[in-house]
Amino acid sequence: MATELPAQLILPPEAEWGPAFDTAQATDAYLETFPAAERALSDAYFEGGYWIELWGVLITVAMLWLLLASRFSARLRDAAERKARRPFLQSWLYALGFWSVLSLLMLPWTLYTGYFREHWYAMSNQSLPAFLVEWLIGFALTLVLVPLVIAGIYALVRRVRERWAYWATGATALLMLFVILIQPVFVAPLFNDYHPLPEGEIRDSILALADEARIPTHDVWWYDASRQTKRISANVSGIAGTTRIALNDNLLNGASLPEIRAVMAHEMGHYRLNHAWSLTFAFAVVYGVGYWVVNRVFASLRRRFGERYGVRDLADPAGLPLAFATFSVVILLLMPLTNTIVRTAEHQADAFGVEAAREPHGFASVSIRLGAYRKLDPSPFEEMIFFDHPSGRARVTRAMQWLADHPVATPQGAI
Repeated sequence: MATELPAQLILPPEAEWGPAFDTAQATDAYLETFPAAERALSDAYFEGGYWIELWGVLITVAMLWLLLASRFSARLRDAAERKARRPFLQSWLYALGFWSVLSLLMLPWTLYTGYFREHWYAMSNQSLPAFLVEWLIGFALTLVLVPLVIAGIYALVRRVRERWAYWATGATALLMLFVILIQPVFVAPLFNDYHPLPEGEIRDSILALADEARIPTHDVWWYDASRQTKRISANVSGIAGTTRIALNDNLLNGASLPEIRAVMAHEMGHYRLNHAWSLTFAFAVVYGVGYWVVNRVFASLRRRFGERYGVRDLADPAGLPLAFATFSVVILLLMPLTNTIVRTAEHQADAFGVEAAREPHGFASVSIRLGAYRKLDPSPFEEMIFFDHPSGRARVTRAMQWLADHPVATPQGAI
């Protein structure tokens, strides 16, 4: 599916600045540069993602119900109680087994969504063995972290009872910040090789943008995402001394300098606007709503199903499938809100990026490239509900409006 647009900046004649420049006409001209057949496939791929979200939750709930109704959860709890005397260790042992079994039960769905579907739409370069190796690495990482989180939540339930949801919300925010702190340094290199970007025009241009944006780093890194995907990506991540500017080789080798500058300025916008902090707070609140709902409805669910499936009370780890299923449904129902939160941050980073890079054509052109896997022109309702990034049309319109307000020369090398 991924269309092979040339690496040069594509600039339709209608989008060139002149006395008769029209923002809407320029936007339409950019969208028309994306081949119609490729656009139909891209729309199908992206719209299928709506159903992926729904079916993912339904399948997860079904697997959780299987663990509960088969009394596997209760037997796992009993085994943990025989192995350990302390409640925290009992919860940890239970969570270790629970997460292992649930991950294996969900592996066929993970293979479909992450491997087979990606290959059907020609979005992946990865072999099945390589995919499974990365799945194992990710599974190992979650097997270290998730059982500790689950055991910690049950410790809160035992200690503060009904107030656990508030404490868990705060702990979730701290955990998210911790992950943001360690991810660029310790986690990302487990999946990709990172290399310093060689000296040259691209590196110098990115560092000049970073200097203007006051990003506290003097290096730029590239990583080999092309061994996994055809998507273009970049990031400015980390906190304090872990800050890292990185772009993947798909962007480095498949886009023009104005496009690379536009993408990197956008990512610097996330950093300068402190989105790591604001999004952490926002998502902690969303998760807090999920915890609150679980806290409110668990007692009635336990009265209905608890005796049949061996669940004692809210502090009993055997009830985790019931709590997790409830939480998953709540988060799905809140998806329009979470998408809006992220999309708002992306809008802000777009505004920062086009102003910082002063590359409206680079910004518009790379937005069209993203149309290989993001629907370019959704309805307003569709964008509001399902999009966690601005649509291609919205982004090109922003770039063309900026050009109308700040006329700049046509970039060299555009076709």
